[in-house]
Amino acid sequence: MSNNSNNNSFGERSVELHRKLHGKIELKSKIPVLTRDDLSLAYTPGVAQPCLEINKNPEEVWNLTLKSHTVAVVTDGSAVLGLGNIGAAASIPVMEGKAVLFKELAGIDAFPIALNTQNVDEIVAAVKAIAPVFGGINLEDISAPRCFEVEEALRAELDIPVMHDDQHGTAMAVLAGLLNALKVTGKSISTVNIIINGAGAAGIAVAKLLLTAGCQHISVVDTKGMIAAGRPDMNEHKTKLAEIINPEAHTGSLAEALVGTDVFIGLSKPGLLTGEMVKTMAPQAIIFAMANPTPEIMPDEALAAGAVVVATGRSDFPNQVNNALIFPGIFKGALQVRLRDFTPELKVAVAQAVANMIPNPTAEHILPSPLDREVASTVAQAVITFARK
Repeated sequence: MSNNSNNNSFGERSVELHRKLHGKIELKSKIPVLTRDDLSLAYTPGVAQPCLEINKNPEEVWNLTLKSHTVAVVTDGSAVLGLGNIGAAASIPVMEGKAVLFKELAGIDAFPIALNTQNVDEIVAAVKAIAPVFGGINLEDISAPRCFEVEEALRAELDIPVMHDDQHGTAMAVLAGLLNALKVTGKSISTVNIIINGAGAAGIAVAKLLLTAGCQHISVVDTKGMIAAGRPDMNEHKTKLAEIINPEAHTGSLAEALVGTDVFIGLSKPGLLTGEMVKTMAPQAIIFAMANPTPEIMPDEALAAGAVVVATGRSDFPNQVNNALIFPGIFKGALQVRLRDFTPELKVAVAQAVANMIPNPTAEHILPSPLDREVASTVAQAVITFARK
């Protein structure tokens, strides 16, 4: 069966599942309400006392409510998976899926918040208004450049952790995989040349995290070529990125940029990388082709062209790079220690912890499975250890 046939089959079965269940999540009570005494404890008159306790000491909201184990999954529906700007209502199945993963992998109660606005100020205001209920905010599927502005404003104004997962979850998963791919090829993170294809939210976040982790030779390519200081046709985010990458201000196309390069990281579109391009890369080349559902190059073609380690975003090939390795555990750890923010140094520590779960990586095994229940616990412990330092 072809990959398209598989995708069609999953799509049809998924529609049937969603129609049968009317969605994938539900709210359940932790307590029975069978007697008058039960009712008096769960609701009036007993519930007034916890309210008064929180009013007297606001920190008690963490002990007396669901806040300590609850995350909001917030989207505006503008960049949903590979589907684009499909709007708030159509994004809900994806946000529900995210909530399922939070619960199944980390025991966190997450709730989908699909906002019917794509205005930055309105998104920020809405999230600030609902924030008292939640212990963390997971921003999801918000297109660039709005996602940068929304995250920056909320991180500055809220006292709970905020993370745009498409940026930072992806970046940490990429770094974890790259650390082990470098072990396989015997290369050093400080000396390898890296090309990132795609200068959207994920591409920019990956570049910044790799710099924090010690990479010194990073270039980013967009649809018009290499991002470089002085290039006139860039937005403010690319202009700022050009100040910290590509110090030699190289210019040129993706094909030109790849000559002699050690690592290709694709966060772009299907089919943009060819076997001929891979042949021009340095020996022991590493390919992360993460366009979904169809990668920038299929693994068999990349391997035939000389690549040694090939990773994609798909589960049906070896080396799946999936942000589900990151977001359940990072919020689990943050909630346990009431972390205020996810710093770049913390993100590096998390990526290292995930990489260390594979003590002897091979070309076809550089990352644990997203379904491995130990991953979230490992990531959470990395967050807790970092926070306590």
